[in-house]
Amino acid sequence: MTILLNQVGKRYQRHWIFKGISYTFEAGRKYAILGANGSGKSTLLRIAGGMQQCSTGTLTYSHPSHTSVPAEQVYRHVSYCAPGMDMVEELSLTEFLTFHFTFKKILPGHSVASVIGLMGLSHAGNKFLHEFSSGMKQRVKLAQAFFSDSSLLLLDEPCSNLDLQGVAMYQQWLEAYSKDRTVIIASNDEREYTGITATISMQDYKS
Repeated sequence: MTILLNQVGKRYQRHWIFKGISYTFEAGRKYAILGANGSGKSTLLRIAGGMQQCSTGTLTYSHPSHTSVPAEQVYRHVSYCAPGMDMVEELSLTEFLTFHFTFKKILPGHSVASVIGLMGLSHAGNKFLHEFSSGMKQRVKLAQAFFSDSSLLLLDEPCSNLDLQGVAMYQQWLEAYSKDRTVIIASNDEREYTGITATISMQDYKS
């Protein structure tokens, strides 16, 4: 997935968060959006994924074959992970992932059971998500994003609530499962964007 941003800006009432972003996220490359808390990293990430509207500017999407993707169809190609995203916590881990992969195709060669094993949570497959710790929930959020067969992977502060073992798991997945995908990471933590192709500083687009 290639995303072309042309003079994109976002404001809330009269306050501009950022403006004038013209940038191309090229298919198959990895990017990090950097900036302090409140700088607009998460907002730009959601705009790039078609989950939030920009106040000014335009976005254009296309496949590596240069086939245009209508903005209203972008969600079909997106996997997303953010600390505040909701999960159906009344489901068990197995039930949740089975449900998720009914509308987002799982990566070839994987199954719900194998994904749970890679998460290190085989012992918790039948445990309800509301019983999970914050770190366990973050592993689940990462898994549903990484193991969905999507061309655009959006990660917002992906190491939130993870212990050192969880961070190592995330870094391994980033290396192993991002080939041929456009990856955009919103972060102010260097551990989250090792091996990234390019970085964007939100400070460059302050009004």
